[in-house]
Amino acid sequence: MTIAARYVEFGTREARGVSPAYERLSLAVSRDDELLDLIGTLPPAKQQPNLLFGVVRLLGGPVEDPAAFHEYAVANWPAIAAQVRTRATQTNEAGRCALLLPVLNSLPQPLALLEVGASAGLCLYPDRYAYRYGEHLVGNGEPLLDCAATSMAPPTRLPEVVWRAGLDLNPLDVTDPADVAWLEATIWPEHAHRRARLSAAAAVAAAEPPLLVRGDLVDDLPALAAQAPPGATLVVFHTAVLYQVPAPRRQAFAELVRGLPGHWIANEAPEVLPYDGLPEPPSDAFYNVLALDGRPVAWTRGHGQAMVWFG
Repeated sequence: MTIAARYVEFGTREARGVSPAYERLSLAVSRDDELLDLIGTLPPAKQQPNLLFGVVRLLGGPVEDPAAFHEYAVANWPAIAAQVRTRATQTNEAGRCALLLPVLNSLPQPLALLEVGASAGLCLYPDRYAYRYGEHLVGNGEPLLDCAATSMAPPTRLPEVVWRAGLDLNPLDVTDPADVAWLEATIWPEHAHRRARLSAAAAVAAAEPPLLVRGDLVDDLPALAAQAPPGATLVVFHTAVLYQVPAPRRQAFAELVRGLPGHWIANEAPEVLPYDGLPEPPSDAFYNVLALDGRPVAWTRGHGQAMVWFG
């Protein structure tokens, strides 16, 4: 896929109906030869729209007006490129816990959670947040996570979590203002509700910090998994992470995690973790596939805002 095509796809499938600013900007970049040439100097894994846009936001640049974005990006490209090369998106969206909750509740309790690509670990607290599936409320914590759930009975309880750990190449610390600034920069411009959600979830993590380990998802996973307490069900999970991992390492990770005791929850794009016999997605918008132990169970939207359970 060309760089221009990547930006068109992001704008029309991921941002459309979710972020008018990013839809507009992505399509503008896809037609901007000067910016496309600059983006082409980056490694392929660093050319993704949400990484570039997040870095520009972090540096204080404009993302709502494509013309202003062009001027800023061209004038400040060395600084932008330096940041892009050293960062990953690390979108630590606590809202994705609403997608995990139905699967977590189906497993033997209590749970030992281990998140791969954990960022700051905000998805390690599904038992601390509150959820609203339509009119159905679960829990009473903060933040309150809204999810439109289709073709499924909404969860009726919270899981029991006795251990939580995360593995990441560059773990983030919610008590570090610079790390929080990057987490905020990855939130799309219009999403004030997600910024409030980040603040509330960060307060939960700061009050009871998870075990976050700097390491590789293949090389360092077994040792961390071995620290899970006996008597708890180990659950290794990840959400929208593996697209940043080269395909051979993805395969090695999948083989490794299948061999661990416990369960594996994946929430990834269908081209990242392919499955046979998937039903048609609900629309042409961008959907991930939620799977338990390699068996797909639902289509999910990127920030946890909706899920459609398979029949």
